[in-house]
Amino acid sequence: MRKKVSFEYYIYIMTNKSRMLYVGVTNNLERRVFEHKSKLLPGFTKRYGLSKLVYFESTNEVTAAIEREKEIKGWVRRKKTALIHSLNPGWKDLSEDWFEPSVILGKSKNLGEGKAPPNPDILHYVQDDKRSSG
Repeated sequence: MRKKVSFEYYIYIMTNKSRMLYVGVTNNLERRVFEHKSKLLPGFTKRYGLSKLVYFESTNEVTAAIEREKEIKGWVRRKKTALIHSLNPGWKDLSEDWFEPSVILGKSKNLGEGKAPPNPDILHYVQDDKRSSG
């Protein structure tokens, strides 16, 4: 008998100092946020410096995650900001203590002392969910 594997999928919103918004979906939130913060992938978030995670939700259904991403992307800005504000009124970076700054800036190849990302596999660059865009 096969063991059923359960996956978690995340719908997330990134922003920058100007509060520009990016809505995405991923199966590995820690890795994806690391990619955004480190500017590893070309595109909207790298171009506009969106490196602050201000909202996320999860589901174990991939189709539900994709549909929710599309739904949020279709909203007017006011509705997106209300969603963020409902759970994160200060627009704090929800991932601010996930990574060592020297790792994000590319100054070090190891985490050293201090706060480590919640998932040690974060440093393995895997580009399996690039389909998510702006």
